[in-house]
Amino acid sequence: MEQILKYFQGLSEEQQRQLSMLNALYHEWNEKINVISRKDIDNLYEHHVLHSLSIGKAIHFRPGTSVLDFGTGGGFPGIPLAILFPETRFRLIDGTGKKIRVATEVANAIGLKNVEAVHLRGEEEKGKYDFVVSRAVMPLPDLMKIVRKNISKEQKNAMMNGIICLKGGNVESEIQPFRRTAEVTPISTWFEEEWFKEKYLIYVRV
Repeated sequence: MEQILKYFQGLSEEQQRQLSMLNALYHEWNEKINVISRKDIDNLYEHHVLHSLSIGKAIHFRPGTSVLDFGTGGGFPGIPLAILFPETRFRLIDGTGKKIRVATEVANAIGLKNVEAVHLRGEEEKGKYDFVVSRAVMPLPDLMKIVRKNISKEQKNAMMNGIICLKGGNVESEIQPFRRTAEVTPISTWFEEEWFKEKYLIYVRV
């Protein structure tokens, strides 16, 4: 939790309360439904929460923005972002019902009002959103084919509507088809922890 406060100053008491509750909740739920690998659950704040919040360093969503979290798993990056941006509406979808149950229960337990978690495959999602966010779900070209239909034409933010995904390792081949519309930012630009080396935020305007 200290890592979050180091990089995100000015969080309200309510935001700090919600973030601090995540540790116990995810440990408890992970015992029942495995949404985070057993050996990684103790790194929850660095590897999952802070990683998710890197999107909040790249863009400050304006009030009224709508975001689709594609392949959310147990709620990443959607739940940490929903805490950070309480006036942004988040829809979390995943094809695995058990994972959506965890995301729903965690969101309810911490009192998030701006989140809905739905058991749904991306191909079935019909809504329009300002941004689609995703964390290492599938290769970018495959993701783009599925979610391009979900990007709204109406612009609300300084950053043009599009896809924001978090990736690790060599991303060159994935972004090749989107050279003209993609921006890649090393997450180590914002966070100094060793784990964030070779982790990237990819933004593709649509």
